[in-house]
Amino acid sequence: MPLLGVIFYFSKTPRFIPEPLMKGKLFSIAILTIILPILLFYLLKTINKVDSFHLESVEERRLPLLINSVIIVLILIRVLPIDELPELYFFFIGILISTITCFALAVIKFKASIHMIAASGFFMFAVAVAIHFKININGTIALMCVILGAIATSRLHLKAHTPIELIVGSFVGLLPQLLLLNYWM
Repeated sequence: MPLLGVIFYFSKTPRFIPEPLMKGKLFSIAILTIILPILLFYLLKTINKVDSFHLESVEERRLPLLINSVIIVLILIRVLPIDELPELYFFFIGILISTITCFALAVIKFKASIHMIAASGFFMFAVAVAIHFKININGTIALMCVILGAIATSRLHLKAHTPIELIVGSFVGLLPQLLLLNYWM
């Protein structure tokens, strides 16, 4: 979802952003949010810190969430400094807050839905970008509502989460993005 948020931002923003800068940011974020986590997951699996990709137990979630927090901090420091693209900087601050909140919930043995955290965080960012730049994304908003419903339904169908875990996950993803709007809008 972080990469999807960056792609969405670059495709919708009316600001001029040089193409080499865009490609560099996309490449860096793709490596740090997709390739590196996959490699680290296999490392964690090799050293028996996680059993499966699904991270079914609350205990298994802690270390990957902590590692993800470090990766997001690295992105904030090296890839998206606040003075270049403040909208994306605060999008990633929201992701960091959501990740730390999910980690804190895992510490107290509550399993919030990471799928819902990611999808609802992206949804709020997309709505905020549309409002900020005064662009019409009604189709995207409708599609995202359907996708959020499909994610929630699939998580319930697979018995991966309870309804309360999905609701908490939605709020953990949505609220940080909503609260950070004052800083970049």
